[in-house]
Amino acid sequence: MSGTASQHTDVDGVNGGVGLTALLVAAARAIETYRHDSLAQDVHAEHFVRAAPACEHWPVRIEQVPDGDADPLWGRFARYFGLRTRTLDDFLLRSVGTGARQVVLLGAGLDTRAFRLDLPSDCVVFEIDRAGVLAFKQQVLTDVSAAPKVTRVPVPVDLRADWVGALTTSGFDPAVPSVWLAEGLLFYLPGPAETYLINTVDRLTTAGSALAFEAKLEKDLLAYRDSAIYTATRERIGIDLLHLFDKGPRPDSAGDLTAKGWSTAMHTPFDFTRLHGRGPLPEPNDALEGNRWVFAHRPRP
Repeated sequence: MSGTASQHTDVDGVNGGVGLTALLVAAARAIETYRHDSLAQDVHAEHFVRAAPACEHWPVRIEQVPDGDADPLWGRFARYFGLRTRTLDDFLLRSVGTGARQVVLLGAGLDTRAFRLDLPSDCVVFEIDRAGVLAFKQQVLTDVSAAPKVTRVPVPVDLRADWVGALTTSGFDPAVPSVWLAEGLLFYLPGPAETYLINTVDRLTTAGSALAFEAKLEKDLLAYRDSAIYTATRERIGIDLLHLFDKGPRPDSAGDLTAKGWSTAMHTPFDFTRLHGRGPLPEPNDALEGNRWVFAHRPRP
């Protein structure tokens, strides 16, 4: 791995704050990739982890974790991210299978779906995130000579800025069916910003489009501050998720989409654990208890 990647790990990149969570998810995808019962494959994930000074000593295989799957961070939490990756992969592939030809990754982070999924050749993947994150990502992928399988369009813009203008200027066409993923994003945004984002997706999509996002239902996030997952993440790798999550009231985005004519379905992650036969199941004082995955479709006439 070239050392040039480190020049991009500034405060706007991946070495702090929300950007660091992208590395946590990448490490989880690396661990998932090499499991004997893997739910998702991402051969690029470990390269991101090894390229960033903040996490160069994190594990990238479950065999490197002393307690294995009993470890709350690299066992249970990492398996959660692996399950989420697989679930959203399946959603995306189903959506392009029914005609969507534009993929928009909101807060794309270190997502590599343009590189690892078998998408139709005429599909375009737009990756929206801050410039520092996308620069780090591009450097690492260049260093390992990774090539996307479809047209990939990085859109370097903060979601708090005019990302709509940046997206449409980059070639996004609202008249073409699209599929949008907001993976692990919305609970970092203030409630009004989430509402704006959902309303904007509604405005920019046509019939046959789809959206998947992750929500949290807890009335009091701090109720789980001493849960095993949050404690291990905070104390062992320095990511205080509850500090990063917005503490304000959350909108009912699924309900808002339904009111706008979308077809919506809300599931717990545990639904997909049972579907696939692996992944986290409920436990006492569970930080995952309030997590919901929402899948929305804009019906065709």
